[in-house]
Amino acid sequence: MLVISSLQNPAIKLIRSLVEKKYRQQTGLFIAEGEKVLERASTLGWTPETLVSVAPPPPWGDSRLLQVAPEIMARLSTQKNPPATLAVFRQKWQESATPDGLWLALEEMRDPGNLGAIIRTADAAGAKGIILAGPSCDPWGSDCVRATMGSIFAVPLVQMSVASLIGFCQSWPSDVAGAHLQATEDYRRTYREPTLLVIGSETSGLSPELAEACSVLVRIPMRGAIDSLNVSVATGLMLFETQRSKRHLHPSPGKAGRRCPEGG
Repeated sequence: MLVISSLQNPAIKLIRSLVEKKYRQQTGLFIAEGEKVLERASTLGWTPETLVSVAPPPPWGDSRLLQVAPEIMARLSTQKNPPATLAVFRQKWQESATPDGLWLALEEMRDPGNLGAIIRTADAAGAKGIILAGPSCDPWGSDCVRATMGSIFAVPLVQMSVASLIGFCQSWPSDVAGAHLQATEDYRRTYREPTLLVIGSETSGLSPELAEACSVLVRIPMRGAIDSLNVSVATGLMLFETQRSKRHLHPSPGKAGRRCPEGG
């Protein structure tokens, strides 16, 4: 296989362009880097459009295979220590969310690092998917994809306007819990399934209209001087609280009536 050593190669130029959001939108493609991340993608049934490696890359389905010189990989990668392998994938958006299990809705999430961390945590908590409502950072950008540690391939993503999310919340058949600084109810409560958690933007929280559409507003109590947490941390606490409360509703066999310890 010919080793590509020129940045002027058309395939290399296309991959380099994907660092910019406008080209990701035009092509519907994105880049994921690193062997473990690509293994996760393969396990979940994602096949890359193009596989790029500094060593002879192994066959991967119908992927286009490119072997590049190390200096080319360094220019393709967004990481300080470029990996030996990266791949170009086609973006996947789910058309709609269904009221099943646990869903998360994020209003105007702007920071890709926070969004990536939230996607990873939602994957760990067993969420069925994430709704991105209103103007949002691009989940397919390199900062977000890297922060997901492969969970970008596991968690379905849905796009909708804030107005559509308000209507969706109003039609949700069970608990719609919004995080709100002015809420009086503690987030450590029992959540009925299916559960929809609604989280506002990093700077201003939930919009008044979306807060009104929630069936319950909850807050995380603070003991220190600050009044809020980083949005990814707060979302993680709420995601795992729904799992704790579900164990209360459905105790393990042989442990009927036994409550799980607080926070566990």
